[in-house]
Amino acid sequence: MTVDPLAEIVTLLQPTARFSKLVECAGSWRIHREMTRQPFYCAVLEGCCRVSINGQPFMVLEAGDFVLVPAMHDLINESLNAPPDGVTTRPIEISEGCFRVGSKNGPAELRMRIGHCSFGSADAELLVPLLPQMVLAREPRLATLMQLVGDETRARRPARELMLERLLEVLLIEALRCGAETGSSVPGLARGLADNRLAAALCALHARPEYPWTVAELAAEAALSRSAFFARFGRAVGLPPLGYLLTWRMALAKRLLCERELSIDQVAARVGYSSASTFSIAFARHAGAPPARYARMRRQGKHPTAAAAKLNGRPILASTDFAPEWQG
Repeated sequence: MTVDPLAEIVTLLQPTARFSKLVECAGSWRIHREMTRQPFYCAVLEGCCRVSINGQPFMVLEAGDFVLVPAMHDLINESLNAPPDGVTTRPIEISEGCFRVGSKNGPAELRMRIGHCSFGSADAELLVPLLPQMVLAREPRLATLMQLVGDETRARRPARELMLERLLEVLLIEALRCGAETGSSVPGLARGLADNRLAAALCALHARPEYPWTVAELAAEAALSRSAFFARFGRAVGLPPLGYLLTWRMALAKRLLCERELSIDQVAARVGYSSASTFSIAFARHAGAPPARYARMRRQGKHPTAAAAKLNGRPILASTDFAPEWQG
């Protein structure tokens, strides 16, 4: 059976809707929001504006554009004729789920649907770094999906939460897929899967995470030389090949531990470790707690603090996690 890495990761993330709102803008305006690495999305329905995400240079968004940021911490959104630097505008709620920004009179010059979701998975800290830091997709059907998310968010129909979960899974997959198809330069799993050579290696890795992969073996799956594969994978995905493998194994281990159906020895074998002790050392380094303690805390509704250091939102993997051949 063919394994789809992108679908696996989005499913494991367990996205849930927090809220979605319609924003209408007119005149000269600027919104500046700081957030705590929350997933954010925006679909421009009419008009155009400028946006800077996480300190990156401004870019112009037009009708039909969709932006997904898996971990937002800073957003500046403004009109093309923005007010002077430092001047911000406060959105005003004009009806349930609808806000007005800028001039209160006259027709709206820009309409966009924005929202936040959350990732319910205990593995989110490990999985989010596998996604691009930002996706810009230009695909009209994404706006349709956004409208469905907004309608379902405001409604109180039966099975609402289940419907939102499924819609957000589709939205995330479609956004990541479209972003890769438009030739995005942002590293991430979707960009790796858009490369046929790398996709072969990624699918093999996801199909057999327990296998003791080496860079040379993954390069053979991609029909590339070892050095060419290592460099190409890092540029596209944003992590070295076996750094990605380690991150994915830890995410799978967390899920298996939470399911309470397997012993530590069995979980270790499922994710490629020859002994429970070796697995426990690696797991504790990345999850912030040994496997048994982690499982117990999750059952109690607690969240262990991840111990892995990070650089630009991505895990820094300790050199002791790899044999010399793993490092390139």
